[in-house]
Amino acid sequence: MSDGVRVLAADVAVVGAGPAGLAAACRAAEAGRRVVVLDEAPHLGGQIWRHRDRALLPAAARKWLERFDRSGALALPGTSVVDVTDRWVSGIRRHEMVRVEAPRLVIATGARELFLPFPGWTLPNVAGVGGLQALLKSGVSFAGKRVALAGAGPLLLPVAASLARAGARLVVVADRTAPAKFRGLAAGLLSRPGDLWQGLRYRAAFAGVPYRWGTRVVKATGEGRVTEVTLSSRGRTWTASVDVLGTAAGLVPNSELARLGGCDVRDGTVVVDDTQRTTRDHIWCAGEPTGVGGVDLAQVEGEIAGLDASGRPVPPSLAAARDRHRAWARRLDEAFRVVDPDPPPPDTLVCRCEDVPLGALRRDWSFRQAKLYTRVGMGSCQGRVCGAALRAWYGWNPDSARTPLVPATVASLVSTLETPDATA
Repeated sequence: MSDGVRVLAADVAVVGAGPAGLAAACRAAEAGRRVVVLDEAPHLGGQIWRHRDRALLPAAARKWLERFDRSGALALPGTSVVDVTDRWVSGIRRHEMVRVEAPRLVIATGARELFLPFPGWTLPNVAGVGGLQALLKSGVSFAGKRVALAGAGPLLLPVAASLARAGARLVVVADRTAPAKFRGLAAGLLSRPGDLWQGLRYRAAFAGVPYRWGTRVVKATGEGRVTEVTLSSRGRTWTASVDVLGTAAGLVPNSELARLGGCDVRDGTVVVDDTQRTTRDHIWCAGEPTGVGGVDLAQVEGEIAGLDASGRPVPPSLAAARDRHRAWARRLDEAFRVVDPDPPPPDTLVCRCEDVPLGALRRDWSFRQAKLYTRVGMGSCQGRVCGAALRAWYGWNPDSARTPLVPATVASLVSTLETPDATA
């Protein structure tokens, strides 16, 4: 501790405690390295294994969490990372600044949902599809609530199943994916019986609820909260009464920390080699920041990153498994990616942090020009929502990431300017 900064020394720092981060930390710690893991959630497991009671998690999740407990790695949950340099990672934990000084860093920051704004998307009770699942896992009750889900990607199925089992009255599940694209993917599921069976079990949980392909949200309306959602498919438009609307057009890799660390990012994903090493020799990246691919791929990439960061060889079997999972991830991306989405009406709010409507922006601008002229992307979320939408609509790429990565007090940032010696 020095001047309000808690300083820790490690051989490997890991940011993110989802499947990729846990696997990386376990492998590195089991190799005898001092490992510190930072994650903003109160419990380890990431969004996919978000929980209050570990006993309720799937067996695979419990296995990795128990392995982490035995590994000797140090966990710092509830820590929001604000800065990274070549020598350390710093974050805020319970109003205290924490700095982990380590020569090697593994970034496993996961992904977030892609919101494509539409009229009414800022109404209360409109949330992300995964956001609804997070609320459910946190103890929020949806029993008896009329819920509509709309978006794209495999996340719709498990969230719909979870809500139905929790007593929600599902009105419709609307998937933007064209039916022809899904039919091409469905043939591949025959060679993956585990995934096929899991998908069928999810669908059975809300049997009788319409599942509409090629369907998107036109608008949400209501006084004080959402009460209706208007959907469109193949030229037909209709309205459904709802209490809650969950919507997201897939996932976006969280690459901000990697960009702040100087790593190359291409098409929104962090560039890595066969050992998950980035273009910075001391930084590895695993899981969704390298390309959204699901829990199995994230785990394997995490193991590879943890081994290589600790100086251990990577078994060929792990590399082969990673390549198999990546091939399937590419097929999922081809099927569910939202291609050339139509922007909403000009008066639609795009940046809710700075109250910027779409009509205030010009397609021929760059993202930097838009920020200078309208302050779009300059609010507390730092463009995490509107930036991804504008990239989908206009192809705008974000500016370089800047400190702090999350909102922080001036006092806490000043404390990072100190350079106390690390303590073990």
